[in-house]
Amino acid sequence: MQINIRFPDPRETNDDGLVAVGGELSLDFLISAYAQGVFPWFNENDPILWWSPNPRMVLFPDDFKASKSLRQLVNSNRYTLKIDNDFTTVMGHCRNVKRKDQEGTWITDEMVAAYTKLHEFGIAHSFETYAQHKLVGGLYGVSLGRAFFGESMFFTQPNASKFAFFNLVQWCKHHDFHFIDAQQSTRHMKSLGAKDISRDDFLDELNEALKHPTQQGKWSILKD
Repeated sequence: MQINIRFPDPRETNDDGLVAVGGELSLDFLISAYAQGVFPWFNENDPILWWSPNPRMVLFPDDFKASKSLRQLVNSNRYTLKIDNDFTTVMGHCRNVKRKDQEGTWITDEMVAAYTKLHEFGIAHSFETYAQHKLVGGLYGVSLGRAFFGESMFFTQPNASKFAFFNLVQWCKHHDFHFIDAQQSTRHMKSLGAKDISRDDFLDELNEALKHPTQQGKWSILKD
């Protein structure tokens, strides 16, 4: 993969993972950042901050742990899945739907505009949960090579985001994706089978995943 913007080597930064300050949220910056294991995360009115923390939480698809209740939900007719049907609305809900113990959001107007462009370019994707044709949950992230970088998820009905995530994992398994990047360690992701690995190991895994062509365009469910 061609990298147009070179970031400082993440392997040489501290464990907090702040790699760079400034730049822009253009296609070149974002694609180059993700290809080097770096992602933007900053508050509104702050400069753009680029991160690559150590350790890094990832889910290898074969390690996914789906509870019996989640499998029962997936096999029921309660929810249906769509991919890339309403990307910008998914981002908006990730930004606006309240989360427990979270006061604000890092998804700024600038981020929404930038990732929508990534989506239009075929790099960012959304997995969407519907109940009776109403969007009730979902997630979005970035796909390069055979790596998927999860960014955020939301739900307005029980387990609707887990339903979307279950289907993302199945998609990744079907297409031999190496891992799903969860960026920061959380108990929720650990319960689903994700684990912390060193930043060095993450970057090695990423380099292997990027040896495969990046899939662009609309995704479909297990039919590509």
